[in-house]
Amino acid sequence: MADFTSTLALSAAGMRVQAQRLRHVSENIANADTPGYRRKTATFEEVIEAGQHTGMVGLGPVNLDRKELTRIYDPGHPLADEGGYYDGSNVDLVVEIADAREAQRSYEANLRMFDQARQMSSALLDLLRR
Repeated sequence: MADFTSTLALSAAGMRVQAQRLRHVSENIANADTPGYRRKTATFEEVIEAGQHTGMVGLGPVNLDRKELTRIYDPGHPLADEGGYYDGSNVDLVVEIADAREAQRSYEANLRMFDQARQMSSALLDLLRR
């Protein structure tokens, strides 16, 4: 039964991390046209408790993408410099949509694993009660 519990915990941790990742992707997409906005990125880190490897993952620190900002020519924009340019964002919508799809699929895979472990543990409990 402990294996089912750890499987549920691992799947729940995976769903939690992918949900956080989707939140960052959503923020990036929402701010794609915000002048000066830098894309947010985060890495996955293994969760270690009491010096033991748990196999679970967590989201590491959020970093700002250091890629150069897009220069946009619009002399009438309030942020434009004397040459008529201002800094846009460094968000690439194609990359963000691909990241969102990957996070969604990973979330769904963890959800299926969680559901299967729950069903198996429920079936095992039913057998033990007989």
